[in-house]
Amino acid sequence: MSVNTQEKIKISKILPKEGRIYATGRRKEASARVWIAKGKGRIIVNGKVIEEYLARPVLRMIVNQPFAVTNTAGSFDVWCTVKGSGLSGQAGAIRLGISRALDQADPSLHTLLRQGTFLTRDSREVERKKFGHKKARKRFQFSKR
Repeated sequence: MSVNTQEKIKISKILPKEGRIYATGRRKEASARVWIAKGKGRIIVNGKVIEEYLARPVLRMIVNQPFAVTNTAGSFDVWCTVKGSGLSGQAGAIRLGISRALDQADPSLHTLLRQGTFLTRDSREVERKKFGHKKARKRFQFSKR
């Protein structure tokens, strides 16, 4: 499927109304709404093909990890909208959303997903900057005079 950069793919073109499963994933400041349905393995993120949205192969690998662990690669189509944070946080949020949706679709996959820690939300957040510091912990250079 070739997609123009300006052309957005609508959810109705990719997923049927019946048989789709919804889940939410979060990481850092990113929040992903994920729908999956039986299909050919297409992944659409914010209306773009995943190769176009996540250019780095490492981020695409993170998103595809739940499918690799459960041996369901190519059997589900994924549609997701994600916002907030950067691409790394968004990839982690999509992975959690896909994992939760797979868990709903087939409860027998729960142990595999749990063992791979794909159902656990990564709760690490950015520490706030403190008053009188350069960053969260870094201080200004000390000078006696």
